[in-house]
Amino acid sequence: MHGIKATDLGYEGFAEAYFSMAEHGAVKGWKRHREMTLNLIVPIGSIRFVLFDDRPDSQTNNVFQEIVLSPNNYKRLTVPPMIWLAFQGFSHDMSMLLNVANTPHDPDEADKKKLDEIEFDWGVI
Repeated sequence: MHGIKATDLGYEGFAEAYFSMAEHGAVKGWKRHREMTLNLIVPIGSIRFVLFDDRPDSQTNNVFQEIVLSPNNYKRLTVPPMIWLAFQGFSHDMSMLLNVANTPHDPDEADKKKLDEIEFDWGVI
């Protein structure tokens, strides 16, 4: 399984790689990085990512985008700065994601919102 290389579209440099786990049905988010570009890969399980753009001058303002990543839909999801992101464990087993980030983790660099602050129907999976 290929992750990312320096010549790939979306590669903005390397500062840190970290893993996160998601249980079935559990939702994590909303989070928006002001500087960090995320490169998300799901090598184990299945995770639904939901992105929301609230940038006023963006062509995709107030638009949601959903993508499910898994070994069966193996891709890299690049999330640029200033896009809200939440994710949900979709697999019945534990799922794992890898983020290859261009800046080191800094809790003061990100904004957070409660799940109900951005209206999205997470539904039943």
